[in-house]
Amino acid sequence: MTQGLDIALIQTRTPATAAAGLAHVEPLIRQAAAEGARFILTPEGSNFLEQRRGLREEALSDEGEDAAVLGLQALAAELGVWLLIGSAIVRSGVPGDARAANRSLLVDPTGAITARYDKLHVFDVDLAGGETYRESASVRPGDAAKLADTPWGRLGLTICYDVRFPHLHRALAKAGAGMIAVPAAFTRPTGEAHWETLLRARAIETGAFVLAPAQGGRHEDGRQTWGRSLVVDPWGVVIAKADHDEPGVLHARLDLGAVDRVRASIPALSHDRTFDPPQ
Repeated sequence: MTQGLDIALIQTRTPATAAAGLAHVEPLIRQAAAEGARFILTPEGSNFLEQRRGLREEALSDEGEDAAVLGLQALAAELGVWLLIGSAIVRSGVPGDARAANRSLLVDPTGAITARYDKLHVFDVDLAGGETYRESASVRPGDAAKLADTPWGRLGLTICYDVRFPHLHRALAKAGAGMIAVPAAFTRPTGEAHWETLLRARAIETGAFVLAPAQGGRHEDGRQTWGRSLVVDPWGVVIAKADHDEPGVLHARLDLGAVDRVRASIPALSHDRTFDPPQ
């Protein structure tokens, strides 16, 4: 495993169809590769973002037929890079369940999908400003955590709302993840209040790099997302950050040796104790 890794996070404002989503993200990925990134990560909902029911159903397809997924596989092969499609909204493939999967896909430099992860925790909430989200109505949650092998070590896969569940990230770290991806489409109210704090906490707790590409701005369906993509090192230091909502490329160089150094200095992952539940 090499000790240095040049990565790029792609910040997007994804349109409402997969063809438009591909056209939106492709130039940014090309830019990231031309600027030296070997591992490129896109946000949650990188193929399309659309919550209006009829339009969403029109945009939805199977993973193997989605224009953005197929286009991004071909692009990874053309550019010779590792690419994490932070998530694609695709049909779940589960008989009798019409809901979609919110699925993260790791693509290798041949264009092959080497790992899949379906978002475990779905976002059902009523916000103080009157916004209501019921992701469970349209997205079937996954049922398994996922580690992926890369040339630079093991990558833990999570998506957006998963960041609020520390035990998931701890389990990934204890299973060998030195990097954890958190692609997201955070709402503006929750993003402004919690986004950076949660990501830094997950990095500190796990002694892992946290890589968080985000959606940003007002989307075609009216939702507003927070942006501010960022990279946090295993000590909890933000080493790269977008300070805006606009589409763009955020580069970072990871010193992968920092994972072992931090975990040796604070070996909390090996200090778990069993205890009686609270009464």
